[in-house]
Amino acid sequence: MRLKISLLLFAFVALCAFTTHAQKSKAQLEKERKENLKRISETQKILEQTATEKKSTLGQLKAINHQITIRQDLIKSINQEISMINGEINDLTIVTVALESDLDQLKKEYAEMIYSAYKTNHGYSQLTFIFSASTFNQLFLRLKYLEQYANARERQVQQIEKVKDALNSQKSSLVSKKEEQSKLLESKIEENKNLIGLQSKQSKIIQDLSKREKELKRELANRKRSIEQLDQLLAEIIKKEIRDSNKGKEANTIALSAEGAVLSASFEDNKNKLPWPVASGFVSEKFGKHPHPVLKNITVENQGVDIQTQKDASVKPVFAGKVATTAFVPGMNSVVIVQHGDYYTLYAKLKTVNVKKGQTISPNQSLGTVYTNKDGISELQFQVWKNNVKLDPEKWLSSK
Repeated sequence: MRLKISLLLFAFVALCAFTTHAQKSKAQLEKERKENLKRISETQKILEQTATEKKSTLGQLKAINHQITIRQDLIKSINQEISMINGEINDLTIVTVALESDLDQLKKEYAEMIYSAYKTNHGYSQLTFIFSASTFNQLFLRLKYLEQYANARERQVQQIEKVKDALNSQKSSLVSKKEEQSKLLESKIEENKNLIGLQSKQSKIIQDLSKREKELKRELANRKRSIEQLDQLLAEIIKKEIRDSNKGKEANTIALSAEGAVLSASFEDNKNKLPWPVASGFVSEKFGKHPHPVLKNITVENQGVDIQTQKDASVKPVFAGKVATTAFVPGMNSVVIVQHGDYYTLYAKLKTVNVKKGQTISPNQSLGTVYTNKDGISELQFQVWKNNVKLDPEKWLSSK
């Protein structure tokens, strides 16, 4: 019986250790859930601003697409939490059943000991048992036996109390886990409803936009021309910097000063860690080539990323540097280009600009505010270049 109790207590301790380990994973899932809810709240504010116009827009579609992605991630996270809690409930149930069985056995054995002692006291007293010994050694052994028997009864009581405490603890944990499971299931049902509602809106907006194919193609052509002008602007700046830094000699890269080399190396060391140029928002269009969200068989190319944000959002540089130029590009509105050694960051679609060419700036300094178009879309075009090579900005920004 002692072996069984020891094994059971070992199993109980092991379960506690497993639960502690699982809590770390669970804590991560809870953190993910909270972050997703925060992102949903941010996107909802942006979506409400884009919905001020009655007609459907690409900005609305992008915001809804992002909402759908986040809610799918949230539901996935909730499912993982539920699965983990189900496993914990199963383990707790197994231990609870084992403890109840063990407690019954301990009580039964203790009852037998009490009954045995009762029979001894009423049929054959302990004194008679002791003094009926034929030798002193036998007398000593009988005294020792009675002492051990009394100790065994005491230990049995202690074991019963330990098992009772463990059982109560397990039952309490089981109730707590089931309550947690119930709340998560309710949350999952609610999020599934929200997801279905968003998918319905998504479908309607796509249908509306599909009817305006000519308008979308015209907007796409205008954007393409704006991007080309933006590329030309930055390419000319980099070309001039390469020529000037190399003193007119032919070269493909900027010849950096000692200070410029330090700044460039520091910028590079911060890859995947750079702050976002706006406080809240999401990537509404990624870097590179990808299918148009509505137009079939049409591919769009982005030289940077578009970040949809809130109206009048302040735009800040992602790293310290020097303002290479400020300009106005039709379709891209006001533009600020910042040099960081042989790296450049570009901020377009600005409503206001607070800096001047040649000005040294810090990451906490405001470059200006985001422009909001006639459809109520507040969107920043953000690019990262090294010399004359375009880079994926998402690989440089910190994860949200």
